[in-house]
This record gives sequence, structure tokens and C-alpha cells, in this order.
Amino acid sequence: MGPFDKAFGVHPYSMALRLDRAEIIASNLANVDTPGFKARDLDYRSVMQDVQSSMNHNEGAVVTEEHPLMYRVPFQPSADGNSVELNVEQAKFAQNNMDFQTSMTFMNMKINGIYSAIKGK
Repeated sequence: MGPFDKAFGVHPYSMALRLDRAEIIASNLANVDTPGFKARDLDYRSVMQDVQSSMNHNEGAVVTEEHPLMYRVPFQPSADGNSVELNVEQAKFAQNNMDFQTSMTFMNMKINGIYSAIKGK
């Protein structure tokens, strides 16, 4: 585990994963009218638990392909087989964005703290 892993913790991995998830949800939104398209997502909590576990064991955080995308089960299936529900995807996208912003705030606080320590103030 490197010095950046110790200094920043899981936040860089969380942010990268949030960016990946935003692309997945954006793809779902782009295909809202595509017949037969199946909405997909990843299990963010499961991936982050694995990242945290690997960091706790001083292995460094490695996100692998062990976490395949899952298909979302629609609340109201459509006749054309499309499982994208616009309101659900929009809510997931907005929540993911807020979570990304939260991680960004934590990263900025960490960076400012390290900068202050280096400057000696």
C-alpha cells in the first residue's frame, strides 16, 4: 500500500467507481426508448467493501472484474421488453452525482490538510 492510499483512503476509488456508474446510468437513460434494452447497474456497496477489505489487509485497493454489471428489475415492465424506467434512472443518476460530490469534498479536505502540513501552517 502506497502513501497515497494511506493519505486518501478509499475516496479516489470511490470517485472512479462513481464516474463508471454515471456512464452506466447515462447509457440506460440514452436507451430509454430502445426496444429490448435492459437497464444495468453495478453493486457499488459490494465493490467498495472489497476495496476497503483489500486496503485493510495492506494489499492496496484493486477493483477487478469480479463485480459484473447486474440487470435492474423494473417496477413496471414495458411491452417492448425495455427495462429502463426514466424516473428511476434519473433518481439513481442524481444520487450518484451527489455521492460523487461528497467524495470530492472529502478529497479536497484531505489535499488541503496535506498542503497545510507541507507548508508548516
